[in-house]
Amino acid sequence: MSYRKKVAALYLLGFFVDLVNMFIANVAYPDIARAFDASIATLAWVGNAYILGLTLVIPLSAWLARRHGSKNIFMLSLAVFMLATLGAGTADTISALIAWRFVQGLGGGLLIPLGQTMAYRLYRPDERAGLSSLIMLVGLLAPALSPALGGLVVDALSWRWIFFLTVPLAALTLLLAWHWLRPEPASAVRTPLDLAGLASGALAIALALLGLTMLGEQAHHTMGAVLLAAGLLVFAWHVRGALRNAHPILDLRLVRDPLLRVSMLVYLLVPGVFMGVSLIAMFCLQTVMGMSASHTGLLMLPWSLGAFLGISLTGKNFNRVGPRPLFLSGALLHGAGIALLAGVSQPLQWPPLMAAYALMGLGGSLTSSAAQSTAFLQTADAQLGEASALWNIGRQISFCFGVALLSVLLNLLLGLNGIADPGDPAMSARTTHVFHLCFAIAAASAVLPILLCMRIGNADILRRLRMQSHLKTQP
Repeated sequence: MSYRKKVAALYLLGFFVDLVNMFIANVAYPDIARAFDASIATLAWVGNAYILGLTLVIPLSAWLARRHGSKNIFMLSLAVFMLATLGAGTADTISALIAWRFVQGLGGGLLIPLGQTMAYRLYRPDERAGLSSLIMLVGLLAPALSPALGGLVVDALSWRWIFFLTVPLAALTLLLAWHWLRPEPASAVRTPLDLAGLASGALAIALALLGLTMLGEQAHHTMGAVLLAAGLLVFAWHVRGALRNAHPILDLRLVRDPLLRVSMLVYLLVPGVFMGVSLIAMFCLQTVMGMSASHTGLLMLPWSLGAFLGISLTGKNFNRVGPRPLFLSGALLHGAGIALLAGVSQPLQWPPLMAAYALMGLGGSLTSSAAQSTAFLQTADAQLGEASALWNIGRQISFCFGVALLSVLLNLLLGLNGIADPGDPAMSARTTHVFHLCFAIAAASAVLPILLCMRIGNADILRRLRMQSHLKTQP
């Protein structure tokens, strides 16, 4: 196996570990809620804490790699991740679980940007659509296998084992990284660490997420609004400082690239929204309709079939049709899949449920694969580290805010309808209506990525891709 294939394989393994930890926990949320008597808003932080940890440490990836070498930081990240995963599996309170999930995110957060930077530097821009297809294939396997396997584990053992299952996979990745990766000398150019930017970015994200969560709780509406506004103000200050700093912790100037910017926004509005829809769908199907964890986990299998088709279509057609048609069709199909969920009112309505998840898988993979292939088309190799950190920050925030926004929407609608306990059989019909309304609003959000992608210069992208392919064939 060539060195670049080994590096790509390690990146894909790290990506798989990251996604498994996002998706496998969803199917266990109802059991975790019962074990710790936690509300939906509190439970959202089991996922948000992991994503927050990832988000806070990703900006450090390029700086740490320059200081200590990509191999050393990659291996350290895996070791911290494994320790925190064991801690999450043995947590005895919801607070401890959330804390360990945060540390788990800090440990795993460097795997993706470091692996992506190392791999992408070894592939030309016109070759990256093929690599992106492999990345999205991993993005298909993790969501497909994790909930189905997680549901069986939760029913047969307990929710704790969904964390223990990932430890051997992380250990294998660590072993291969030690054997395969070439040591990299530290960079001779020592740039200062932007501590103010790191602190302000972390504070802005934490305040915004906490504010969104509290907005969904009737007793904390005002405080939630205050914290959200404070988060936005701190973020504005962070942006101002980053644009003035010669060596910011996160180079926000790269967002001026329209392809990177649109790709990040599309990821927020499609895969990000799906994460929120997936969470509330688990509660609707299990808590309200009484389906088992293993049954709801199996719904990711039709999602995976649709996603596999979407990945295949993108890999074969991206260089031929460009990103805009893929974005348009993906957003429409994804929205149609979410809309189908609004018509499910009884447990085990397999035809509409399977169709809904298949459409969400197809549409989501068309958009996410196209976004992955588009994001770095205009990025210079020297800026790949910073661009990868920025892209992965956006990807993690999209998942985090998708869960937070849908949780807020659900809790607000439950409160407006006087529903204190979504699992109360006496309120089943009204609760089902609330969930349907959430799904309808989420489906309508598909209009936003459609409007965004209309601004893409599709013809220019196709000309650039054809020119690169032509140069490759020259002697």
